[in-house]
Amino acid sequence: MRDGALWVTQNKTGARLGIEVTGELAAVIARISERPRRAISLFLIQDENGQPLTYFALRSRFDKARKHATVSFQFRDIRAKAATDTGDLAHSQKLLAHKNRDMTEHYVRSRTGERVRPLR
Repeated sequence: MRDGALWVTQNKTGARLGIEVTGELAAVIARISERPRRAISLFLIQDENGQPLTYFALRSRFDKARKHATVSFQFRDIRAKAATDTGDLAHSQKLLAHKNRDMTEHYVRSRTGERVRPLR
């Protein structure tokens, strides 16, 4: 986190993206920061020793939480949900760091479905 934004790097393209820390995200980050810790570090999501969670550790914890909550969705579904929930295609494109609007439309369309007219 730097300058009021949560900075991430997209794995596939390497695009850097600063997500503004406002609203519900700010509340979640505040809740995470208030948790008791044995070690203090700069990492927002960290293990018990203050080290950043690796991809595999995060995935393992996500899988356990999903099983405990008895829901069935994949980790990758979160991106499509984020794109759909914004309600603004231009914002979704920036959020997902897509260079092409068609790719963002694909994400949103595959999640919400296409609207068609009846036969008669």
